[in-house]
Amino acid sequence: MDTRQFINIMSVAEKLKNNTRHSWTSSGRHESVAEHSWRLSLMAYLVKDEFPKADINKVILMCICHDLGEAITGDIPAFNKTECDEIVENNAVSQLLCSLPQPYKTELTDLFIEMHEQQTIEAKIYKALDKMETLIQHNEADLSTWIPLEYEMNLSYGTKEVDFSDYMKELKQTIYEDSIKKINK
Repeated sequence: MDTRQFINIMSVAEKLKNNTRHSWTSSGRHESVAEHSWRLSLMAYLVKDEFPKADINKVILMCICHDLGEAITGDIPAFNKTECDEIVENNAVSQLLCSLPQPYKTELTDLFIEMHEQQTIEAKIYKALDKMETLIQHNEADLSTWIPLEYEMNLSYGTKEVDFSDYMKELKQTIYEDSIKKINK
């Protein structure tokens, strides 16, 4: 890859460090999109033994890249995201991917299609972990940072996405129990 093109892509990706999410960290500041993606990637690595048939390196790449569109659009919390927002974010991803040289353009385009279709074990692992990371982060944040709808959402969010795996359902249940403890404190 041409070095100038490489630096330009890194400049876009750097915005993920600056763009914050609705989530708060345990130290009381907003979490960045990049921090979310980093921990999500670590989570994928740490569940590799639970999914021996999955290509965990592909899952990690999905986790690293899944929010690239937010470098352009910023983060919109799931409870506020509309179909129109999804279209805008998908267009931002397409624009970014089109600016990449081959083979990256084709590889990442195919990866985003796979993530969107949710048919492979890798895509399902990534999506479930994405939801679980959000819940874990909410549980780590001070309860004063929660908005009213999060009391219910932290108990139900991601239920559908974990259905494919006993391990993911157990992880969701453990997070659920942590949420109940936090709420009842």
